[in-house]
Amino acid sequence: MSDVAIADYGLLSDCASAALVSRGGSIDWWCPGRFDAPSLLGRVLDPDAGHWALNPTKAESDHRSERTYVDGTLVLRTVHHTSGGSVAVTDALLAEPGVPGHELGRNPPMVLARIVEGLTGTVRMRTEFVPRPEYGLITPYLHQHDGEVRVEAGPLALTLRSPVPLECTDGRAYAEFDVGAGQTLPFDLAHAPAWGPPPPRLDPVASLAETIDNWRAFSQLHDYGGRYPDLVRRSGLVVQGLTYQRSGAVVAAVTASLPEDLGGSRNYDYRYAWLRDFFLTMRALWVTACPEEAGRLFDWAARSAGRSGDQPVPIMYGVMGERDLSEYSLDHLRGYADSRPVRIGNDAWRQRQHDVAGEVLLCAYLIRDHLGELSEELKALLVDLAEEATRWREPDAGMWETRGSGRHYLASKALCWGALDSAIKLAPMLGHRADPARWAAVRDEIRAAMLRDGWNERVGAYTGVIGSSELDASVLVLPFTGMVSATDPRMRATIEAVEAELTTDGLVRRWPGEPAGFVVCTFWLVECLAMAGEMERATALFERTAARANDLGLFAEQIDPRTGAHLGNTPLTLSHVGLIGAAWRLTKPSFV
Repeated sequence: MSDVAIADYGLLSDCASAALVSRGGSIDWWCPGRFDAPSLLGRVLDPDAGHWALNPTKAESDHRSERTYVDGTLVLRTVHHTSGGSVAVTDALLAEPGVPGHELGRNPPMVLARIVEGLTGTVRMRTEFVPRPEYGLITPYLHQHDGEVRVEAGPLALTLRSPVPLECTDGRAYAEFDVGAGQTLPFDLAHAPAWGPPPPRLDPVASLAETIDNWRAFSQLHDYGGRYPDLVRRSGLVVQGLTYQRSGAVVAAVTASLPEDLGGSRNYDYRYAWLRDFFLTMRALWVTACPEEAGRLFDWAARSAGRSGDQPVPIMYGVMGERDLSEYSLDHLRGYADSRPVRIGNDAWRQRQHDVAGEVLLCAYLIRDHLGELSEELKALLVDLAEEATRWREPDAGMWETRGSGRHYLASKALCWGALDSAIKLAPMLGHRADPARWAAVRDEIRAAMLRDGWNERVGAYTGVIGSSELDASVLVLPFTGMVSATDPRMRATIEAVEAELTTDGLVRRWPGEPAGFVVCTFWLVECLAMAGEMERATALFERTAARANDLGLFAEQIDPRTGAHLGNTPLTLSHVGLIGAAWRLTKPSFV
């Protein structure tokens, strides 16, 4: 099978794990239990790594499909039109029954439901279930019993319930069947640990209706009063779908090793939670009126960081706060579009990134009125991050996580300024270790040095690395920190230079020569233009960029300006919080 386009995938989530469904009706990615668990269905990374197809047979001519999310949910409904008739397939990771909206995802049943409904005529359908646990390393045993298929493999126990008889052979269950108008055929796949209670038995039709109700109840808890409300609410739902609700952690994406460049080696595992993304994610939760989720995310960060001592606060964690995310390669997988290596884990957890301090402390100041009395753990985290910012003269890996020796990134140092400026304002809340007088002296020193050394007279812009002549889109975050205004002549010149030199067909690349545009950088440019008073240009760029989402409103990490193809891991939290921030900036340009 040829690789499905990344933009052709839709997201299912139960706020603990996620699945990707192709437009053609194949679930090609599911890591049951938690986002960063080994995959059970992994065809997105290799044709033989597992899938579950449910779609019209190839004999059905003139097949076309259309799909949409059920309003206010991450429940996906795909309608297949064929020469013989039309059929709908509704896919969902089921929510736990009987919970209020704000507890969605705290204890999901780990059941994947697929409901087939005949709409018109008669359609010949097929289902092919090929489970391959442990990233495709295991071909499991399939046993039929009382109309069910039980899957036994390593640590997993699975039960596939089908309304039609299935033929099982060589780790594959298959059937063809007819669906007439008015018929409803429910399928469900339930997961549980092998050495515990059996997987749950739910009524998939009733549970699907309850899942829809739970998502809608969750959506109604949040409000947004700015421009582009439909786009913002959809991106807000995606961010919630990428939240591991048991802990409050937000993962960067639900996939691992989807390439930034087809056939290339920049393939990384993004199923973890980065403090780097903290400010933009927290701001998005704040903008979409999610104060409880914002508070839980802060609690998760404080607990995960623990005592740092003389070591820098780690930049990223597993969804339950794990620190060691050591990276390894799955050499048996070919990778998406032959992009190798396929990496699991992410060695960026070992890096020093000065920007982290600013992102967290800017957040704390933003939502200070919602934090209440700070716990001792949160006070310690914020003070430790302020102290890290005082070491701003040291090189770091930068927000793009460059591997190799560190450099002096301007954005990192500007975010150190933002960290200290926020810490000074928060000092009365931070306890006896707060040192606002010393922090103020260092903050002023940073600003003077950055305005002097960060500007490159020959380029006529602030460049990415101190002393370098190379532009870098990371400098667009400077106005977000408050260190420099977007209306400052040098910052205005930088914004214009980034638009002129790093933008192709309305998409902003991170650095010269990068083949694809980075979605969040394009939304940063929207914000900078709006802050600089260029509202007409900002609005046009926002609408053009928002239109590049797939048909379900999802963004991957990057977009190829030549083809429009989405690249990199998907859906990417940073892309969606970038959209939310840009929409709010167009509503309130002076928002900080």
